[in-house]
Amino acid sequence: MAYPKSQSIALIFTTCLTLAGCGGGGGAPAAGAAGPPPAAVAMVTLEEKPIERASEFIAQLRSQRSATIQPEVEGVVTRIFVKPGDRVRTGAPLVQINAEKQRAAVRSTEANRGGTEADVTYWRGQVKRLEALVEAGAISRQEFEQAQNSLRTAEARLAALDAQVSEGRVELEYYRVNAPQAGVVGDITLRVGDRVTSSTVLTTIDDNSLLEADIQVPLDRSPELRLGLPVQIVDADGTVAATNPISFVAPRVDDRTQTVLVKSLLREAPPALRTQQFARARIVWSSAPGLTIPLTAVTRVSGLYFCFVAEPANGGLVARQRPIEVGELVGNDYVLRSGLKPGDRVITSGIQKLGDGAPVRAEEP
Repeated sequence: MAYPKSQSIALIFTTCLTLAGCGGGGGAPAAGAAGPPPAAVAMVTLEEKPIERASEFIAQLRSQRSATIQPEVEGVVTRIFVKPGDRVRTGAPLVQINAEKQRAAVRSTEANRGGTEADVTYWRGQVKRLEALVEAGAISRQEFEQAQNSLRTAEARLAALDAQVSEGRVELEYYRVNAPQAGVVGDITLRVGDRVTSSTVLTTIDDNSLLEADIQVPLDRSPELRLGLPVQIVDADGTVAATNPISFVAPRVDDRTQTVLVKSLLREAPPALRTQQFARARIVWSSAPGLTIPLTAVTRVSGLYFCFVAEPANGGLVARQRPIEVGELVGNDYVLRSGLKPGDRVITSGIQKLGDGAPVRAEEP
């Protein structure tokens, strides 16, 4: 015969009480009879505290101050100034690339500029001299205009060579690769004598003092996302290492994974965290007062949950078994949905040896 769920719970609970009573030899001992000594058990008094409704995700940590170092020129490495793990300042030299060919090109351009500069000086003098002659009518205006054109041509060549010299000197600086930011130097796989191009990765520089957690949140949870929600970084043992708010929610969905990108700037972060690391991250959706019960205080029978509560009786305490309804597990505690109230003293040790109505006492600390 099938029973409703409420009758099933009552039936199991009644059965537990009956079995416990049978184990006690027919109920409480008669007056004057020597009963068993109270069992020493650990107890906790239930108190309301904030209960967090949260979801855990895998976050990837990225540094807001991270750079991949690549040269802007091609050549052979002649010197490496740093080694992996070095902490460098902004502008510190990292790698020197052979720049002799570029220096020769700059010197050649500078020589050409010197000749053109002499031409400009000559034609300026000619224009000044011819200007007085044309005013006196000693020469034709056409001859004077030809001198002016020659001066303009020489000045244009000089300006072009000035630009080439400036460009060559700037490019010459690229042959020494400097740190674009402060941080820690990553792995360096190249060696002196290696040839590099603009696509060669020389090393990386990371500053782990300002990390950001990237979290991919499933689309079905996206309606609850908003700026400022707490994001907890969780250690391997489940301890919350740092809490920071959501600082960015992507306006669009990733079409490949159907997730929404969420970022949290880790202004508070354990020093052991590193860029590109994967970490456990918990988004706290809401927090409200409630009760929790230690995992060690709960027993499960036929899919139902029970616990023992210490109640006063005959000048002492006895254990009473109560059916309870629990929710998700938070750390080492269940969230309690029903069955107990604030102030109840829950037994957390030795519950396997207890029966309903068994005398108990609080164990010594």
